[in-house]
Amino acid sequence: MENKKSKSNFAKMVEANWRLYVLMAPLMIWLFLFAYKPMGGLVIAFQDYNLFRGISGSDWIGFDNFKELFSGSGSMYFWRAFNNTIAISMYSLIFTFPLPIILALFFNEVKDGLFRRGVQTIMFLPHFLSEVILAGIVVSFLQPETGIINIFLMKLGILDEGIYFLMQPEWFRPVYILAGVWKEVGFSSIVYFAALSAISPEQYEAARVDGATKLQQMRFVSLPGIGPTIITMFIIKIGNLLSVGFERVILLYQPVTYDTADVLSTYIYRLGLTGSSDFSMAAAAGLFNSVIGFVLVIAANTISKKLSDTVLW
Repeated sequence: MENKKSKSNFAKMVEANWRLYVLMAPLMIWLFLFAYKPMGGLVIAFQDYNLFRGISGSDWIGFDNFKELFSGSGSMYFWRAFNNTIAISMYSLIFTFPLPIILALFFNEVKDGLFRRGVQTIMFLPHFLSEVILAGIVVSFLQPETGIINIFLMKLGILDEGIYFLMQPEWFRPVYILAGVWKEVGFSSIVYFAALSAISPEQYEAARVDGATKLQQMRFVSLPGIGPTIITMFIIKIGNLLSVGFERVILLYQPVTYDTADVLSTYIYRLGLTGSSDFSMAAAAGLFNSVIGFVLVIAANTISKKLSDTVLW
């Protein structure tokens, strides 16, 4: 009886919202074809995969690929990529996560709607640039002789001659992070600005009556109001900790900067798709990356559940 009732309720829900389900259908098909269906190929991480014999004809070797990955002759390159991924992700989290929140708080305080929309538009535009265009701009700006950054520093007397920043291992991470800040910080602030817009004006009015300054209103009204949004976005960020942008890295790095620039995604690309391709090892590295990301999301969600009422599930 309960099954019939639940089916009836589900049918009514589909009937009432069928337009939304139609709009959602292409996305679900795409998700199935390109996210869930390829998961079957993860089995090659446990095989000595041969392209010509296929998955069914390749030999099963268990965890040998993972042993080779973690402690084999080429393990130093894997751990270098892993350490670089963690370092770049942590720096990105420290510098890029708070900035959209701060920006949204300032936008919320600007009362001139025309000025605010103009500034927001200017700051949102870089998000719509492709990574190729972004990399081209960065390379152009950092050219030793003609790049605007080097010219500016030489005019100030800070440099005697231009530096090719992208050929210096110690400069790759700052360049990568600053490029990411410029591209994404404006667009990322939309989520927090929308959450701020949902806070009742009466709360600000009550704070003003109590004599709260603008900074105090931000601290005691605005930030608590967007707290659940901040926690949700932080959990998502933690889950993507090992997903450093492949396109930006591969467009900006050079072999001489591998020591600080090579990350898991570029390491997997070179392992599986260049030279003497080793699909099994590449799949093992990719599976390790995904499992760590999954564990991080679970851990972040569990900690958030214990410390607050905001969780993803």
